[in-house]
Amino acid sequence: MAGVSLKCGDCGALLKSVEEAQEHAELTSHSNFSESTEAVLNLVCSACGKPCRSKTESDLHTKRTGHSEFVDKTLETAKPISLEVPKVAANTEEAVAAGSTSQYEEMVVPEVDKKLLEELEAMGFPTARATRALHFSGNASLEAAVNWVVEHEADPDIDQMPMVPANKNAEAPKPSLTPEEMKLKTLELRERARKKKEEEEKRMEREKEKERIRVGKELLEAKRIEEENERKRLLALRKAEKEEEKRAREKIRQKLEEDKAERRRRLGLPPEDPAAVKPSEPVVEEKKSSLPVRPATKAEQMRECLRSLKQNHKDDDAKVNRAFQTLLTYVGNVARNPDEEKFRKIRLNNQAFQDRVGSLKGGVEFFEICGFEKVEGDQFLFLSRDMVDMQVLNSAGSELNSAINNPFFGVL
Repeated sequence: MAGVSLKCGDCGALLKSVEEAQEHAELTSHSNFSESTEAVLNLVCSACGKPCRSKTESDLHTKRTGHSEFVDKTLETAKPISLEVPKVAANTEEAVAAGSTSQYEEMVVPEVDKKLLEELEAMGFPTARATRALHFSGNASLEAAVNWVVEHEADPDIDQMPMVPANKNAEAPKPSLTPEEMKLKTLELRERARKKKEEEEKRMEREKEKERIRVGKELLEAKRIEEENERKRLLALRKAEKEEEKRAREKIRQKLEEDKAERRRRLGLPPEDPAAVKPSEPVVEEKKSSLPVRPATKAEQMRECLRSLKQNHKDDDAKVNRAFQTLLTYVGNVARNPDEEKFRKIRLNNQAFQDRVGSLKGGVEFFEICGFEKVEGDQFLFLSRDMVDMQVLNSAGSELNSAINNPFFGVL
């Protein structure tokens, strides 16, 4: 069966004619073509009549226009492919006869219009480029040749002399221009090429600006979503802390009620009637005030000291966090190396210590709660070995970690 298409062996594309194969080779540098019995697909849109050569192209057409009905005319348009190279103004029968006599022919430079070639060379084009432009533009006109050069100036072989079979003689038209007309035509073609290039540059600039605006909008939207998620996270964290604080107060209240009931039982008094207690709110407050005040523990003193330090410097969060980190480092060193005196003795006038902790109200007090004492004329803070209490140091570490990691520490 005769071939109805040419198939590119490099990429698998199907081409309907030798002309298409030549264009494909120029664009892709592919040169491995063979005849194929597989016809080039021809799907015609029923709505607008646009032909589509592949299923992908028809899908894109449907996506862009909404047209979804296509008529398959592949068999109607399929015909045996001719492997003859197209020629301009050549005798077809002579070419077929010449092609059948010899499989391998001598390759020569194609004949082009001499006057057009001279005009192109006068415009500054190299001989090979001018010859190539005239050959592939069919020796049609000076304008067609210049347009071909503008469109193919990026081709890697644009300055290579084209070669054709020796028996391929193309007859070119014989247009002629006066020097003045040639000069005007040259200026016109150059101006047209310049305008075309400027329009392309402007189009690229508009595309870049659109892309920049799109990316900017996406970044702003992503930033807004991130800030919204962070705000929700902080609100949820604050709500959880309030609920935890409420549960803690409720536990304390229940504990007080249980202690009060236990004291009444020991004194032989009857259980208190809840209905009778609720209306007399002032009496309840008076009873609460009569309870003995429990002395604050070390952990509570540390927490209050850290809260006071943060409140006194609430306008400088970075300085407060640095102080907390420094206190945690000192306490951690003592807890890990209780026998090392260098970790239990701090020079108060040390500049680094003053910048980080000593100059902040509450910094030195925190060390004193941990057991440090001022010695040698208040020049040093010293924690003697027998005063090292690991439980106190662990409590200090826990309070410092809570102050560092809790964003609402000292706020509520």
